Amino acid sequence: MGQRHGIARLWKAGRYSWQGLKACYNEEEAFRQELLAFVLLLPLAFWLGQDVLQIALLISSLLLVLLVELINSAIEAVVDRFGDEMHELSGRAKDMGSAAVSLAITIAVVLWSAMLYMRLAAG
Repeated sequence: MGQRHGIARLWKAGRYSWQGLKACYNEEEAFRQELLAFVLLLPLAFWLGQDVLQIALLISSLLLVLLVELINSAIEAVVDRFGDEMHELSGRAKDMGSAAVSLAITIAVVLWSAMLYMRLAAG
């Protein structure tokens, strides 16, 4: 019965999301670096992309990196919450999160490289 609906629920969810973004920014250097890359590359996406779809793909690839970094940071926070002792599953979870970030960065690099090639080849 105490559930919020409509705008109130969306407002509360938005606050939680903002808190998560702030926490990741404050606690994770990698997130800050990736956010800086996003800010620097965002204007370049409008030059490099030759149409709206290409621009959207370039921007989305950068957002994907931030999204996966947020998830990786959440995994690390949960694992660290349970203590500093070494455990195979804890290490595996952290390694998998790191691998996911690496794959997201690879997707962005491949996409940006392909778009740059197309832009330069077109003259």
